[in-house]
Amino acid sequence: MQRKNHEFLYQLFALMIAVIVVHGTYVTLIRPSANAQLEAELARQASGEAYVPQRSLYILLKDYEQETCFILMLWAMAIMGFKAHRGLDERRQLQSSLVSVAEGTRILPEDARQLTRPIQALPAHQQDYLLPRALTAALQRFSATRNIQDVSSAVTEVCETENDRLESELSMVRYIAWAVPSIGFIGTVRGIGDALGQAHRAVQGDIAGVTESLGVAFNSTFIALVISIVLMFLLHQLQLMQERLVLDTHSYCDRNLLRHLKADPDSP
Repeated sequence: MQRKNHEFLYQLFALMIAVIVVHGTYVTLIRPSANAQLEAELARQASGEAYVPQRSLYILLKDYEQETCFILMLWAMAIMGFKAHRGLDERRQLQSSLVSVAEGTRILPEDARQLTRPIQALPAHQQDYLLPRALTAALQRFSATRNIQDVSSAVTEVCETENDRLESELSMVRYIAWAVPSIGFIGTVRGIGDALGQAHRAVQGDIAGVTESLGVAFNSTFIALVISIVLMFLLHQLQLMQERLVLDTHSYCDRNLLRHLKADPDSP
């Protein structure tokens, strides 16, 4: 529960920081630069000067839909960064010897309590990692049932539950990755609607307003799709890292614990 509260506060503050950073950048840099360039182009057009409008990054980014997409992108990247950092910490734990058993040594049910002591000595936040939970569940099951098959089932259950939990916790990132192109399409609809509203001016020869509105339509979709591609790539990389962590944890338990277990002292 404490970890969930900590993660919720982190996500909340990450959203606030993303809003402040992106909106501040738009207010102080992007929109003033885009408006200045648009005014310069209108002045050159009004003077009858022949020129080719330059495609500016500021004009490409200036609208509210692009601003919202960047806020969501930074928020999603912060969430994924938090989960990736935790995953790297858990992976480093796989390099430690939480269960130290010499080669050829057999673990009896009576030894399970002693083997759990190094795990219980870990800091509280590390005991919540997957590997300590899987080892603890395995040793407790072995002590209670004295059955190696039950121990293997316990490890599998913990790993499968963790895999499902990691999958469900990425639902917010998946929603953001879906929402970003949708926001871009909203900009497309808004831009096309504005362009149609100024069609009568285009008929009279003034196409500046129609051109600007169509720019809003296409620019918002372009930026949203690019951001969506980046987010989906990062999301798949995070999922791959988490799946490998679960598989490697299961392998760690098999290699360092399960193959040393011996339920019956009298068996060969």
